Amino acid sequence: MALSRIWSAFIIVAILVGCAKCFFLGQSDIFNLMIIGKADDPTNLLKVDGVIETCWTAVNICLKLIGIMALFMGFMSIAEKAGGIRLLSRIIAPFFSKLFPDIPKGHPATGHMVMNFSANLLGLDNAATPFGLKAMESLQELNTNKDTASNAQIMFLCLHASGLTLIPVSIIAIRASLNASNPTDIFIPCMIATFVATIAAMLIVSFKQRINILQPAILAWVLGLSAVIASLVLYLVKMNTAELQLFSGILSNGLLLFIFLIIVLGGLYKNIDVFDSFIEGAKGGFETAIKIIPYLVGMLIAISMLRTSGTFDMIINGLKYVCTFFNADSRFIDGIPTALIRPLSGGGARGMMVDTIKTHGADSFAGRLSSILQGSSDTTFYVIAVYFGAVNIKNTRYAIGAMLLADLVGICTAIALCYLFFG
Repeated sequence: MALSRIWSAFIIVAILVGCAKCFFLGQSDIFNLMIIGKADDPTNLLKVDGVIETCWTAVNICLKLIGIMALFMGFMSIAEKAGGIRLLSRIIAPFFSKLFPDIPKGHPATGHMVMNFSANLLGLDNAATPFGLKAMESLQELNTNKDTASNAQIMFLCLHASGLTLIPVSIIAIRASLNASNPTDIFIPCMIATFVATIAAMLIVSFKQRINILQPAILAWVLGLSAVIASLVLYLVKMNTAELQLFSGILSNGLLLFIFLIIVLGGLYKNIDVFDSFIEGAKGGFETAIKIIPYLVGMLIAISMLRTSGTFDMIINGLKYVCTFFNADSRFIDGIPTALIRPLSGGGARGMMVDTIKTHGADSFAGRLSSILQGSSDTTFYVIAVYFGAVNIKNTRYAIGAMLLADLVGICTAIALCYLFFG
């Protein structure tokens, strides 16, 4: 119900703003822009696709996802039949049994979630989605009310949407291409902001679900992970841009190849039909990718209408007016568009970050802030549409509120860190 109301609000607000601009401000082309606008049209100053083009974009995303889904879910099928997922579940059980008390010990869902979190941590977006969808399917098996999100599904998605990533390679590469004097200077702020957002998501959902986070098992894992990340940050911060990108490529892609190798060797050792198992899992990946098309189309057209109607511009101008009225530092406002679009569209937020950097400079306060904001969270509404849609969840309960609150924590942390490091 919450998602339905938010989706309806997006469309209603966008159309009302469009009508106001058309009939009161004389922008007679606003309706054309909202319906048939194209981002690559020179006359389209917003550089945003209208509803028709957005529908094509949603389908193209899913079509591209089919191959990736088939690949990773094929390997996941081998790992499951070889017992690898259950082994991973047993290893992580002391921590997850406290954070996900409704999941039986040794259940495959635990292993799927670990694979998803690991892929996110390494910045492997293509791998994270199939692993995450497989985790949602496993959690749905335990869900007694198939139309309503379970506690475990909400905790998983909130942690996933917080976007904990070790090295923001794509952001660093973009900054380097746009002539930043030190492209990696946002690395530590990004790492801290996304880690704080993840901890905030865990605390918010734990409070709602009445989970005691002071349990020794939870504290040990959180503090241990914090120590590992801090040590790696201290090591990586000494590298230049080229070295950091090389290290990231070897670590993430090399680890992925290692996982493929271990899965195949494990399957051969267990004497299972490896190729048939791969095909069986790949078929499931194809079906899942097709299933999410309606959910993705619905969410993306609502977001498109908000952007093409100029609603975001009104919000930004309103924030600038408030800062001016109270005589407050308004430098952060120029970076805020990235934060507003980030929960709605990853590609849109990336484009907004690039536009901010080009407008204000890679080494400007706004340019650095938009970079940190881009790396401090995931695309919340995309995650909601795709992951809940894949298992036909209609009642998301408090998931959206918890995710957006964690996003807000990440945004506030990113702004504070930008002032601290570059203010």
